[in-house]
Amino acid sequence: METQMPTLSRRQAVAAPAVSDGKPRASAQTLAARTGPLPGAALLAAPAERIHQLLDRWLVEAPDHPFIHLPDGRSLSFAELGALTDAAEEELRTLGVCAGDRVLVVAENCPEHAALILAASRVGAWSCGVNARMAPGEVDAFAAKADARLLYFTASGSRAAAEHARRHAGVDSVLPGMQHGAVRGQATVEPPPLQDDVAALIFTSGTTGAPKGVMVTHEALIHFARVSAASRALGPQDRCYAFVPMTHVFGLATVLLTSLYAGAQLVLRPQFAPADLLDTLAHHGVTQLQGPPALFSRLLAYLQEQHIAHPVAPALRYVYTGAGPLDLTLKNRVEAAFGQALHHGYGLSEYAGSVHLTRMDEQRPDTSVGYVVEDAEVQVTDPATGQPLPMGERGELWMRGRGLMRGYFRDPQATAAVMKPGGWYASGDLGELHADGALFVVGRLKEMIIRSGFNVYPAEVELALNQLPGVQRSAVVGRAEKDGNEEVIAFVELSPGASFDETAARARLRGQLAPYKLPSHIVTVAELPTSHNGKVLKRQLQELAAHF
Repeated sequence: METQMPTLSRRQAVAAPAVSDGKPRASAQTLAARTGPLPGAALLAAPAERIHQLLDRWLVEAPDHPFIHLPDGRSLSFAELGALTDAAEEELRTLGVCAGDRVLVVAENCPEHAALILAASRVGAWSCGVNARMAPGEVDAFAAKADARLLYFTASGSRAAAEHARRHAGVDSVLPGMQHGAVRGQATVEPPPLQDDVAALIFTSGTTGAPKGVMVTHEALIHFARVSAASRALGPQDRCYAFVPMTHVFGLATVLLTSLYAGAQLVLRPQFAPADLLDTLAHHGVTQLQGPPALFSRLLAYLQEQHIAHPVAPALRYVYTGAGPLDLTLKNRVEAAFGQALHHGYGLSEYAGSVHLTRMDEQRPDTSVGYVVEDAEVQVTDPATGQPLPMGERGELWMRGRGLMRGYFRDPQATAAVMKPGGWYASGDLGELHADGALFVVGRLKEMIIRSGFNVYPAEVELALNQLPGVQRSAVVGRAEKDGNEEVIAFVELSPGASFDETAARARLRGQLAPYKLPSHIVTVAELPTSHNGKVLKRQLQELAAHF
């Protein structure tokens, strides 16, 4: 008898209404969504307690349903992913990996990486993904920081991973195309209940400082999988283009685990290639496209080079960007290209998945990150006092809820610096809440520039720069002067074949920005430096700005 696959209604919403009877919920900028069980919760007969149980459910209900589609045309069913997970689990146990151990996976997206994440959960170990395209020193530093018991490498599908495997004298794993290093001496495990609660160790991108290991729990990841599935009306009929690395919380939570929760299919890719994306959209039934703003910036540049106005995407119904600030110019261009809303959200490694999301049935004319999700609270505070600010004022975003991390791995000082009384986490992000509940993220507290006694938010300057002719994207940093003041330094990346007229640009900027916000220097670069997750590495730009 054919298995009947449950589906989610496309009308389901995740965010609670931000206003009641036309009045804001609170005079201070604090919002919470506690709406009770979502309709999507009915998908699981018994609530999952560990992330591997998201797969176990489908092994019973629909083992033959396709889950992963690969570039070479092959597809893997849930049962086939289950077989890989069984093999990985047996190997981990044979090699002596125990509950609380860290398993570092140097990877680009592939089914075997997904299997290792789930197998580590079965064993009780913590998976720790590292992008294979990182430098040798970075990989080794992460392995040391994680106190990893075992290192794996996706060697056959990634030249970069194969090189790391060679350095670590990798041997063949039972998983096809995978290699692992030698088992390290018994790693020190964390005390219960911490060792049982944590599913993954995710290193922050370190765009403005040294990366830290975020301890993400099973509860947080499973909860967000449900929230994300409901927010996108995701179900087994969907196909998601999955290039976002599973080494990042975006790829792990929003792509892999949310799709497992809903039974949606993944068109899995090791990295982003615009031509492949366009072919997949046109011919392979992709319904959902998600990625950081850098993806969409690259895609628009490719469309311009190929003289394509509108991608052919007959099945596409949901387009989303996250993991970075969204510029209004980019948003408008993406929406014009696809003919539908570009949704947005606000999340971070320290709060698994997203804490704010736009609504599926709403196309906003701005760059709001939407509304607070279920079981989360967000508060805008005065950075100096930690007190809530009145509605509409800018301040530091604090949050708490089911998605919050258990702290930074073996870094009590860094943890204490961000955890506040009452269970609040101080994000370091600056934002403001509007009366309708919509959140606007305006930048990082550390990136705010103080010029002539005024606060300059780089995002505001970047918005003006991105509207200039020929500018693909931009990044703004501060440079300290001898008197303690800061200069505004702008870096711009040009569209393919474009030129830049600085005199005309400055004339236009003077009509859009206050004098203290105007850049002292505008530097054109071939390409802005970005992390493997698409975030601009402003620390590199600050170093560059200090030497010219």
